[in-house]
This record gives sequence, C-alpha cells and structure tokens, in this order.
Amino acid sequence: MIGATMSAYAACHFLGLGRQAHYPRSVVFCVSATFAAVIVLMLDRTGAYSRGTSLLHVRETEHVLRVSMQSLGFVLTVSFFITSFLFSRWLLVIALGSVPLFLFLQKHLVYRLVQHLHAEGYGIERVLIYGSGSTGRRVYSVLRRSPKLGLEPVAFIDDNAVKVGSAVFELGYETRRSASVMRGPMTRQLVTQYAADLVVIAIPSLQQERFHRAVEEALAANARVSFVPSHFLHSDPLVDFQDIDGILLASFGRDPRRFSYEWAKKVFDLGGAAILLVLGLPFFLLLAMLIKLDSKGPALFRQERVGLNGRRFQIFKFRTMHADAPAYACSPKESDDLRITRLGRFLRRTSLDELPQLLNVLLGNMSLVGPRPEMPFIVETYTERHSQRLQVKPGITGLWQLSGDRNYLIHENIEYDLYYIQHRNFFMDLAILLHTPIFAMRGI
Repeated sequence: MIGATMSAYAACHFLGLGRQAHYPRSVVFCVSATFAAVIVLMLDRTGAYSRGTSLLHVRETEHVLRVSMQSLGFVLTVSFFITSFLFSRWLLVIALGSVPLFLFLQKHLVYRLVQHLHAEGYGIERVLIYGSGSTGRRVYSVLRRSPKLGLEPVAFIDDNAVKVGSAVFELGYETRRSASVMRGPMTRQLVTQYAADLVVIAIPSLQQERFHRAVEEALAANARVSFVPSHFLHSDPLVDFQDIDGILLASFGRDPRRFSYEWAKKVFDLGGAAILLVLGLPFFLLLAMLIKLDSKGPALFRQERVGLNGRRFQIFKFRTMHADAPAYACSPKESDDLRITRLGRFLRRTSLDELPQLLNVLLGNMSLVGPRPEMPFIVETYTERHSQRLQVKPGITGLWQLSGDRNYLIHENIEYDLYYIQHRNFFMDLAILLHTPIFAMRGI
C-alpha cells in the first residue's frame, strides 16, 4: 500500500495532473504508511486475513475492492471538508486504481510463496476425515482445492466395512487426487498412526455418543477437531463456525492461530521476557541465595509439564519444597503443608517462585499470559472439555492465577482458562500482566 500511494504521487507529477504541490519524500512516506496501516486494519476487520477464504478468491477480491473504496472515500471526505491540507485530487483518482492493483499483486505473490512453502513441507497440517460419504468427499475436495489453508487430507476413516480399502476422489471433471478409506471407528491410535494434526468429522447425522467418542479420541491424540454440524446444532460459545467455500466447519474454540495476534504476542513475549530477565537478574540471584540458605537442595526446580498441543517440556521454578518431596504430586492446597519450606511459603504466596519461567518464555515453551501448564499424570485424566486448555501456549500468569479460585486445583476449575481461550486478545493479555504484580503484592 505504501508503494501504491507513492507511485500514485509520482504519477501525478510525471503526467502533470492537477496542482503541482510538492512535499518532502519523508512526508509522502509517512502519509503513505498511515494510509497503509488503516487499510491493513480494515482488511483484518473484514476477515481478509482469515484462512478460510474461498478457493475462487472471489471473497478476497471483494474485500480488497470494498476496503480500497471505503478508505479512499474517507480520505477524500477528510480532504474536502475537514482539513486544509493541500494535495491534488488527481492523486486520489490514481490511487483508486493503484491501491487495489498493488493489493492484488501482493496477495498473488504471497499466495505463490505459501504454495511453494507448502510444497516444501512447511506449514502443512495433516487431516483425517471421519466419514467417506458425500459430505466427506465435499470436505476432501474443498481442502484439496484450497492450498492456502495448508490442510492436507491424508485418509478417510469410515465405520462401514464395505467402503474400507476403496479410494475417494475429489469432485470435479478431473479425478487425479484421491485418499484411501481406512476401517473405523476413530481411535487415538489411528490419529497417531497418520500423524494427524486435525480430525474433521464429516458425518452431520452421527449419533451423539459416537460423536463425543470420536472427539475424545482425537483430542487424546493431541489433534484439533472440526466437524460439519447438523442443521439442528445449537449455538455454543466454545464452538467457532467457519465457512470454507460453502462447507460450514465448526471447531471447538476460536482459531488459536490468529496471525496478527499471535505475531504481536510472540514479539511481546520475547521482548518482555528478555527485559525482565536482565533487569531482575540481581534480585533473582538474591532469591537463589536465600533458597540455598533456607534449606538443602538446588535453588531451581525443574519438572516436566504439558504445553501446547500436548507437547511436554521442562518447566523452571524457584524451589519452594524440601528436596526430598515427591517431584510429581498434586500441588499443596494449604500453606502449612509440610512439604513447603519456610521461604517457600513466602515465594508461593507472592508467586515469586514462577519468575524463572521467563526462561521458558524465551525458549518458546510458554507465554507471559496463558493457562497454567499441568503435570502429565493430571493431563492423562483430562476430559474433552479439559483438553481445550492445550489449544494455546501455557503462560506464567492468567485469569485463573488472578482469581480466588486458585486455591483449588487447576483441573477442578477451568472456566477461567476456557473464557480466556475464547476471548483472548493483545489488550486482555496486557491487562492481565498489569493486574499480576498488584495481585502478587497483596499476597493472595
């Protein structure tokens, strides 16, 4: 968009159109950058950056044309009625054509780049389709013809023994691509065997019991679940609906990979963790020394936890229990638990024992804000509802940590985490971080 606006400005002068008002290049660049930022925000608001755009690119073109017209109309209104800033109206006329043109070119180049990366195996998610009937075939065709999604269907699973071993081809005049039908029902072993990242249940009339069993098996194998809903599906705040070229897919929870939010969150996590580690190093060394003086054992405590999509990692904490305490057991509910050291009571009450997890943030295992990571033996008892916590990267602090309900075990009270997963955004993360030191100083 910056190039389109600056090109329109250069074209005005080259063609000698309108008033020949000259501006410094820095001014032109700043105005172009502001205009570009407005367009990007408007495109994001209209859903132009969502993954589920039409395979015919009609919706993408619609978004580009609408946002270009709206933004230029806004600028034209401001130039005529609000500001006295002098610039040629011909600039707007030329920009009206150049901005959509540059946007189309940019999207085409990005689309080709994404195709190339997918061909090299980057950004691809493997998909199992449960159900090889007409709905399953439609889902297969949509995914095959929408390479921007990065979803590669690898096989069908069907409970009908007659269909096992057959091949299902995509819809259309050409039937070059197909996938084999494997024997059902859907099990975690099948999901693991095909290394599937996503399971799509393509049987709208599937009985409720079988539906829930398939979902539980998929989530147990750390795969995400989407499904083609029946006509009578009631709305659910934890179910997100997405239209992909005429196929309505429902997923449990909002799409956790919103690009703009995830990108901003990652930058903020890395920058924030690095700054806090550098500034807090003397304080961390003091705490480590006090822990060593208070009781025998290392100052740092490491433990295996379960994070995003069920991946295991080593979490770092300041040691708050005696060295001979069991490494894997339910966390103490009372401050007078005999496992906790004298200094450990203070560290746990003020949450200072969590500070070493800034290292986990730098390593990419955790985020500054998110659900707390659980121990493996607890995750193994998760139900379908609990497994939704694994959709996002765990955090040092979060809504549950700021609540009075933190006196209960995490898996006994997950409403805060589910609410966060559904509604999270950059400003919510920032608000949680601002509340955390206040909460910690209160020593709740």
